This record gives sequence, C-alpha cells and structure tokens, in this order.
Amino acid sequence: EFLTHPVFSTHRSETQMLRYLTRLENRDLALDRTMIPLGSCTMKLNATAEMAAMSWPEFASIHPLAPAHQTTGWRELIADLEHRLEEITGYAAVSLQPNAGSQGELAGLLAIRSYHQANGDDQRTVCLIPASAHGTNAASAVLAGMKVVVVKTAADGTIDHEDLRAKLDAHGPQLAAIMITYPSTHGVFDADVRPVCDAVHAAGGQVYLDGANLNALVGLAQPGRFGGDVSHLNLHKTFCIPHGGGGPGVGPVAVAAHLAPFLPGDATRTEADGASGAPISATMFGSAGVLPISWAYIAMMGGDGLTRATQTALLTANYVAASLNEHFPVLYTGNNGLVAHECILDLRALTARTKVTAEDVAKRLIDFGFHAPTLSFPVAGTLMVEPTESEDLAEIDRFITAMTTIRAEIEQVARGELTAEESPLRHAPHTAEVVTASDWDRRYSREEAAFPVPELRQDKYFPPVGRIDGAAGDRNLVCSCPAPEAFEN
Repeated sequence: EFLTHPVFSTHRSETQMLRYLTRLENRDLALDRTMIPLGSCTMKLNATAEMAAMSWPEFASIHPLAPAHQTTGWRELIADLEHRLEEITGYAAVSLQPNAGSQGELAGLLAIRSYHQANGDDQRTVCLIPASAHGTNAASAVLAGMKVVVVKTAADGTIDHEDLRAKLDAHGPQLAAIMITYPSTHGVFDADVRPVCDAVHAAGGQVYLDGANLNALVGLAQPGRFGGDVSHLNLHKTFCIPHGGGGPGVGPVAVAAHLAPFLPGDATRTEADGASGAPISATMFGSAGVLPISWAYIAMMGGDGLTRATQTALLTANYVAASLNEHFPVLYTGNNGLVAHECILDLRALTARTKVTAEDVAKRLIDFGFHAPTLSFPVAGTLMVEPTESEDLAEIDRFITAMTTIRAEIEQVARGELTAEESPLRHAPHTAEVVTASDWDRRYSREEAAFPVPELRQDKYFPPVGRIDGAAGDRNLVCSCPAPEAFEN
C-alpha cells in the first residue's frame, strides 16, 4: 500500500488539492510574506528566474549515475560553477559532491587528515575550535577522527590570542587544523585573522575557514587569499538554493592546491578526475539537481552584482544595529564599532529587570508579521538578526518599528504598569481565535494584541497556533498524523 494518509483520498480533484496546499501555505510565515531575519542563516531571496531550470526535462530527467557521454551539458555547467566558486573564494579547486554544509566540513577535514598522513604526520589529529564556533564544527572534527580542543573567546567575541598560543604550545606536534568562522559567529570581522592563520601554519597545522558567513565576503575578500587552506560553502545561504524541506543541500568544499588531490573521490570509481579522497556522497556531483540555481544566480549577478550584494548586506545589518542599539544593545562590534552581516541584540539586562525574555520578544514579533530572529545563539538571552541584502528599506524600517514598539511594551513592564505575565509579550503570538473570542480577560486590549501598529490593519498575518511550552513539547512529542499502528501490515 502507498499514499494511505487520508489527505490523499479526501482531496479528489486538482481544485481541492490546490486549495488544500494554499491553506497550508497561508499558515506559514515565509519569505514570500515577510523578512526572515534569522541570524547565521542568510535567508535571502531564492529568485524564480534562478530556480526555473530545475524543472526543465533536460535537467530534471537525468539519472545521477548516467555515464559521462550522456551528461556533457551537465558537466559543462558543473565545471563552470566550480570555476566561478574558485574565483570567488581564491582557492585552487572545488568539489560539489558534499550534500550539505556539514558534509562539506567533513570533506575538508578528511582532506586535511589525508594530507598529514601522506606527509607521514599521522600524529597530527588535534583540531582547535573556538568556543563561539558552529556546533557542526566539533561534530565534523570527531567524525574525521580528530581530537577537539576548544580555544577560548575574548570579551569582544574574537579568538583569545593568549589561549590560542597556549594551545599551540601544548599541541603543536599533534596539531592538524584550526576551524575558524569568518566573520565570526558573533557577527564581527576579526581584525587578527591573518596572524591567527600564520600562527597555526607556523605550528604545522592547516586552517579551515568555515564559509557559513561567506555572504559578508563575496567580492570583497577571498578566504583562500588571507590564510585559508580549505573552506566549505553553503549554497543554501550565499548562493540562493532554498532552505526549505531540509534539502536537497549542497556544501561545496574549496581547497588550496596542496589539498586538491584529497578532495572527495567517486564512490562508483568511474570518474577519472584525479581526486583520491574518501567519497562523501553516493554520486560524484552530489545534489546536482539544484546546481543550476547557484549557477544562474552567479551568472546573472556578475562580479559587480555579487560585490554590491555583499556591500548591501553589510550596510543593512549595520543600519539595523545602529537603529536598535539604544533600545537593545548590540553585544559585539568590531574595532570600528561596526558589525558584519548580522548583529546580536542583548536582552539579558532587560530580562533581569523585567522578566521579559528574548523568547517573549521573538514570539511577539509574529504578531507584527515577522519571523523571529535566531534565539539564544550563540549567546543565551540574545537575538541574532541577519537581514540580508534582499530586503528593501521599507521592510527594514518596518522591522525596526516592530522592535521599538516591543521595546515600549517592555518599558510598560519596567514601570510597573503590568507584570510580564500580564503583558502581550508573554501571551504572544495571538491567534484570530483568541482575539475574536467572546471572553477577554487580559489587561491589554484586543487591538493591542492583534494590531500593535496601524499598518497591520492593511495586511495582517494571524498565526495558526498561539504560545506553547516549548520545553514540555520537546519532552512530550505528540504527532498529529495517524498513529504508527495505522501503517502496520
């Protein structure tokens, strides 16, 4: 049996199915409705013109293991995309095989491991990882057979250089690599990134520059030119393939010339490209079906367009930071007082004074029609905002107005006009069912709940569900689909 879920028998016409899918779409708070300011996620536009080719039979109807003579057009596109990514990053070679950024990390670290082994340095297994790094960094290092050693983060969000020197002294002969995210996960450019790379190289290690935040660098700086030996890229962030549905992802790994022989090889052993590294995917070119999107994005933007996009992303993030700093202090800035492509808003002092939490602010933003920023990462009690270059000034100003209005609501709590538990912040988001119910016993009006700014009367998003106890939900999962027993036999 197949397609046994009731949805497949309830909707018996294309019209019914279309309306069902539209109802599901309208429940979502997605980029087609609003900005998604998730920090460290780069939720930029996935343009229709870039994605259209995915559905063309010439691209969509090929088998991933088709022989080379049947895929000449595909291979031309792949080779050209690899070359373009090499030019953007300053590296000598690129593999598009990894199916995700995490797989790209693993491929890069395996290349480093193989490089050391080829040089007779089997003992080099220590991977230095800053405390502020993405969680996947440590996981990838362990999977690559390395030992993780954490480097402390300084008060300004950069790498603690004294601790780095101590770790290099302690583990020099065993050092395999350091993994650096640049700009950092704290949303700042580390002015000392070159000295850090030089120190690691002097100790015999390799530098893995995590490309998660490459959207702040394209056209302005090349990781392969300021100290990196290897980077992975996230096509779903910087190069416009969709995030949705968990995939398919692509995490290209880009390397300097001395690591090129150790890029992922072909699992089927039918390719003769010279790479001898361990395969990361079952097919040589991974999730090839989405590569036309990134190729089209780069080709249509051109070098000047890509540079302008980066500059706009940086400008927008700094505009948000400067506009909100007096309301929600920006936790980290660079030496020049600026941020990179994202900023961390610190709510911890407000929480201590009013008991209004960062989660309350994140939930309240939904009432304004905004997806929440990244909550409590990389610092608990904060919101990390990344607006990207895709948003126009009107949308950015709308977000700033929402945040300043929320700050005024927090101030009501601070003045004792109502408690955090009584405020719209703690009860957010407000559903249509709640604000239209016969009974209303809250200390704020229905209008304050649903229409905190006048503009929402023209275009209002009502969430399908209200506030839930997230921790309790994680511990007591309830699935709304048919019980597993329904699928037995």
